[in-house]
Amino acid sequence: MKARTRIAAIAIAAALAMTSAACGRRPVVTLRYAHMSASDSVAGMQAEFFARRVAELSDGRLAVEVFPASFIGDTAEQLAMARDGTIDIHHTTAGALATLVEGFTVLDAPYRISDPERLSRIVDLRSPLMTRLDGELRHETGLRVLYTFYFGTRHLSFDGPALSPVDLRGAPIRANPYPVYELAVAILGGVPTPVDWNRIQAALATGAARGQENPIETIYSSDLYRWQSHLMLTGHIVGAEIVVMNERSWALLPRRDRDALAEAAAEAGRWASGETLTMESAKLEALRSLGMRVVGEADGLRTDLFKARAERFLAAEYGERLAPYFALMDETP
Repeated sequence: MKARTRIAAIAIAAALAMTSAACGRRPVVTLRYAHMSASDSVAGMQAEFFARRVAELSDGRLAVEVFPASFIGDTAEQLAMARDGTIDIHHTTAGALATLVEGFTVLDAPYRISDPERLSRIVDLRSPLMTRLDGELRHETGLRVLYTFYFGTRHLSFDGPALSPVDLRGAPIRANPYPVYELAVAILGGVPTPVDWNRIQAALATGAARGQENPIETIYSSDLYRWQSHLMLTGHIVGAEIVVMNERSWALLPRRDRDALAEAAAEAGRWASGETLTMESAKLEALRSLGMRVVGEADGLRTDLFKARAERFLAAEYGERLAPYFALMDETP
């Protein structure tokens, strides 16, 4: 089934291959942007914001066609399509990109980035860490980092209270199917259970997973409160989405269109980061009003125990291998 699904997805996307077509008297280049986020989430809305600004800033020479909610393939398939040029643009997590360039792991390493302000400085395309990661990504995969945005702070939801790692012992917890997120679930104390995001509701409804970890906005926009009674404010990852573009698609554009694309990208990143910051507290209150029990340190949540496990687990899993990347991260105050 997966092979047939992938072939069908590629056929759909290939029919939308980058072309120059007449639009009135002006040539239009269409770029395809596929992602996994819901259309009404901040991540989904920023893609539409980006598309609008690209059209405006390029004076209509560029069009961006957006395919949300895993319409074209799952997360791994979309990343592969961006690499081979079947699609042009895709947003994903640092942990997903770490399967291509391992250094991206440090951006989603649990409890290594303290707050959104520091994250924004670290994932700035001019920072020492991002300069190296972008260079390695282009060299190894033919993808470039187009822009980044704050995706939210990740917390744990569960079908009951979980104040420490002991409370999750033996519990299957949905993990984004990439190594650093599976490690994050192990740090929290659960059993990592890889499930692609477009199957999360079924996994929680059937008990294949008893919990999951994600930012507040994602938990709200995906209606996870219907299956999860408790939200633990573990704050284990302060995360960014990384928007990547096929390098060949970029190189084929004339300079003025690349400039328009870059300007729209910077605007979309700022807009999405601001929207995420604005809505986090509001969506947390909304989850409370919908009956979700929110558990923080004042309620006995032992974040100190989660943090201690993170230090041990990261050292054991990555040791000195990622030390140069963590050092570059530490260069950013």
